[in-house]
Amino acid sequence: MANDIVNISTLLEELANSPANDREAVIDALPPELKKELSEGVFNVVKEQKWLPNTGPQSDAYFSKADILLYGGSGGAGKSDLGLGLAFNEHERSLILRRKYVNLSGLTERAIKINGTRDGFNGGAPPLLRSQNGKYIQFAGSQHLGDEEDWQGIPFDLKIFDETVQFLESQVRFHLGWVRSTTPGQRQRVLMPTNPPIDASGDWIIGFFRPWLDLTHPNPAKHGELRWFATAPDGIDVEVEGPEPIQFPGAKNPTQPKSRSFIPGMLSDNPYLVDSGYQATLDSLPEPLRSAVRDGNFMASRADDAMQIIPMAWIIEAQDRWKPDGWKNLEMTACALDMGAGGDETVLTFRHGGWFGPQDGLTGDDARDESHAMSMVIRRRKDHCPIAVDVGGGWGGSTTLLFKENGIDFSPFNGGARAPGKTRDGHLGFVNKRAWAYWTMREELDPNQEGGSPIALPPDPQLRADLAAVRWKSTTRGIQVEAKDDIIKRVGRSPNRGDSAVMCLAEGARAALKRMATRMLGGRTPKVIKMERGRR
Repeated sequence: MANDIVNISTLLEELANSPANDREAVIDALPPELKKELSEGVFNVVKEQKWLPNTGPQSDAYFSKADILLYGGSGGAGKSDLGLGLAFNEHERSLILRRKYVNLSGLTERAIKINGTRDGFNGGAPPLLRSQNGKYIQFAGSQHLGDEEDWQGIPFDLKIFDETVQFLESQVRFHLGWVRSTTPGQRQRVLMPTNPPIDASGDWIIGFFRPWLDLTHPNPAKHGELRWFATAPDGIDVEVEGPEPIQFPGAKNPTQPKSRSFIPGMLSDNPYLVDSGYQATLDSLPEPLRSAVRDGNFMASRADDAMQIIPMAWIIEAQDRWKPDGWKNLEMTACALDMGAGGDETVLTFRHGGWFGPQDGLTGDDARDESHAMSMVIRRRKDHCPIAVDVGGGWGGSTTLLFKENGIDFSPFNGGARAPGKTRDGHLGFVNKRAWAYWTMREELDPNQEGGSPIALPPDPQLRADLAAVRWKSTTRGIQVEAKDDIIKRVGRSPNRGDSAVMCLAEGARAALKRMATRMLGGRTPKVIKMERGRR
C-alpha cells in the first residue's frame, strides 16, 4: 500500500501542477478500473490529512517547489488557509506571523477547527498549537521593527508572513536567515500569502518578486515559474540561472541560491466562498482596497498618501519615458553622492539633462569606505560635471576632503541648511534644503507643466518606492519634508536612492549654474545664484 500511496501522491501532484482543463482530460481518459483504483488511492492518501487544497491555484501553490512563494492577490483566495494546511500536513515546526498581534485570532480559531479540538492549544502570548498529528505551530506578531529579533536562532522549517506587505522588508529578510530544520529530508520553505500593497510601505514586494510583478522587467516570469536568487555579500539580490552554488568575489564560501515564485489566486478559485456573497462585499470596497483585495492588482492597487510629496503616477510616467540610450548627444550634467549612514547603502546618481542613468550603490563595509565611494565617482563621472555630496550628519565630510585633494569639483549638500529658493509659483518657501530638493523633483516631474515633464528615470523599483515614500506638510516656516529617521521607522529602510536622485536634480542644477556663472565672471565666484526654473 505504501507504494500505491507514493504513486497516487505523485499523480495528484502532477494533476495539481497541470492546467485545470488538462486535469479533466487526463482523468476522463483513464480506463474505468483505473479510475476506481485512483479513487481508492485518493482516499488512502487523504484520509490522514488534516487539510486538503482546492483544485486550481491553491493546489498549485501547495505543491510548488519554490523556496519562497508569493501566493494570492485577491481576497477570498484561501491564502491563510493554505499556510495552515501546509503547517498541518507538510511541516514539523511552523511559525505563522501577522504584523499585529491582535490580528492572530482568526488564524488561531481556524487552526483549532482544522485540528478538530482545542486540545494542544495554548492561547498565551504568543499562541502555540501542538496538533493531534504531532505538528508544532507557533503564532506571533511582529508589530515593531526589532520584534523579529526575538526569533533569532529558533529553527522553523516553515515560516508564513500572513498579509506579507504589512511587514517591513527588513523584518522579512531577517526571518529568511533562520529557516532551517535538523530533521533529514524535511523541506524548508517560506510562504507569503498577501493582498497587494495599498501604500508605499509595502512597495518592497514589487522589487522582491520583480520578474512577476514589475511591468518594466526585461524578462518577465510566468505564474508558478521558478526563478533563482542569491544574496551577494553586500546584501543585494542577484538573479542567477539555477540552484548551483555561486561564488561571489571576496566571499569565503559559495552562496546557495533560493528559488522564488508567484502564483495568483482569486475569489473565483475558492468553491467555499464563490457563492457566499463575499464578491458583493469586495465590489463595495473603496479604492484602492477594491483594486488590491478584489482584483489582486499589485501594480495599480496602491493609493498615494494624502501628504505624499511626489505622486506615484508621475514617477511611473517618468520611468516609462526612460530609454537606455537617452543620454546620447547630451553631456553629463551632474552627479550626486548620498553617503550611507550606519548600514545604509551609499548611492551615486548621474544624469544627462533630464535623463537619469541607472544608480550605482555600495553596501556593507564598502558603503562606509570613502575611498570606495570616490572610486565609484571617478569611474562614472564624465565631462567634468559637478558632483553634489550629502554632508548632513557628518557622513560625507571625509569624502569631500578626498575630493578636494584630488581636485574634483563638488558641491556640499546639507539637507538641514537654509533653502535657496521658493516654489515655482513663488508662493511658498521651504523649511530647509531637503524640502527644497524634493519639491524641485516634484515640480520637474509634473506632467501638467508646459511641454510636459523632461525627466526620465531608470525603471528601478527601489528608486520608485523611495521617491513615493516621502511625505510633507505645510508649516508657518514653509514646506517641511518628513525626517529621514521618521521614514525609516515607517517603512523600515532609508530612502537613499530617492535622496540621491533629488540631490542630483536640485543641487546638481544649482552647482552647474554656479560653475557656468563662475566661468562667465572670469573665475570669480558669484555671490548669489538663483535657480532657473524649468529645464535643467
